[in-house]
Amino acid sequence: MANHASADFRRREFLGLVGAGALTAALPWTAQAQAPVASLKLGFIGAGREGGALGTLFAKAGHPVMFSSRHPETLADLVASAGPNAKAGTVEEAVAFGDVIALVVPYTAVEQIGKDNAAAVAKKRLLIDISNPIPRRDGEDFVKQINDMGGPGLATAKYFPGAKLVRGFNAIGFGKLSGDAAKSDGKIGVPIAGDDKGAIDLAEALIREIGFEPVLVGGLAMGKYLVPGTPLAGEHSPAELKQIAATLK
Repeated sequence: MANHASADFRRREFLGLVGAGALTAALPWTAQAQAPVASLKLGFIGAGREGGALGTLFAKAGHPVMFSSRHPETLADLVASAGPNAKAGTVEEAVAFGDVIALVVPYTAVEQIGKDNAAAVAKKRLLIDISNPIPRRDGEDFVKQINDMGGPGLATAKYFPGAKLVRGFNAIGFGKLSGDAAKSDGKIGVPIAGDDKGAIDLAEALIREIGFEPVLVGGLAMGKYLVPGTPLAGEHSPAELKQIAATLK
């Protein structure tokens, strides 16, 4: 009888292992979900000064990067300076290419880009919103409209429903990015805002890869403070960012 029980246990154990193997085989996304951060591809919607500087940092850190434009042929110099990990394409090509999407455009373009690409972006592991509504460029009335929606964090979430969204790199000027990354070693903080824990964790890992220290200041509603001219803008240590964020509501 003991032998029968032992045989029955081994049979159940074997079936359990087979079932687990079958389940793993049936879920091809499992391996992709566990892909290391260093292997992720980044698609940049926008390749201006900020997007170009940030994308170059990620390309030089080893990430495949695609910059995008309506006229990708004009990005040859940027691609050459970013190195062999960089290439150029259309917005649609960059969205298809990237595991992570970086949105770095004038904020007046965000709504239309969302209409055209939100469904595809929602399937990505992360959307980093680096775009800012700027009064002198976009107009006071437009900025008021975005603020009435709760600020750029909540507005972007509306334009990209379902996206795993984090705002970040909004308050450090493009001219400072390369120099700050080289000298930072965690001493310069990058405030971020988001509601999705998985997206926040991934954004933090990517930010650390290029030499900065992420500081979560709150949910997407706090994204209204991640723009030039607010107390969180400019270069601050992580400790300073935490102190400043504690005073904001």
